Amino acid sequence: MLELSTLAKTWILDVDGTIVKHNGYKIDGHDTLLPGVKKIFEKIQSEDKIVLLTARKGEYLEDLKKFLQKNGLRYDYILTDMPMGERILINDDKPSGLKCAYAICKERDSELRLDFKLSDDI
Repeated sequence: MLELSTLAKTWILDVDGTIVKHNGYKIDGHDTLLPGVKKIFEKIQSEDKIVLLTARKGEYLEDLKKFLQKNGLRYDYILTDMPMGERILINDDKPSGLKCAYAICKERDSELRLDFKLSDDI
């Protein structure tokens, strides 16, 4: 279980294979929400920012936005045309010792699971 501060956060999530079935929009002609996604999004605080990344071309952006809205998934930014290779997150820790970056890799198209709690002690 991750123990996170009560400070506002930035959540960075890949789209295909992480929150929706990988390439479902190409193979099935539509997106399919993966299990656990709504539960995680419901736990994200309203003051947090959500950034979605996808290798999808920009021409698919409006359909993705409609799908997210239909499923009640909020976001602040969507970045399209991302490279298909690794995504590297680099950030500095606060002088107080607060760890300011986490990277979580999950199996493609599996349930999105992340156990976390907010703590005033951090």
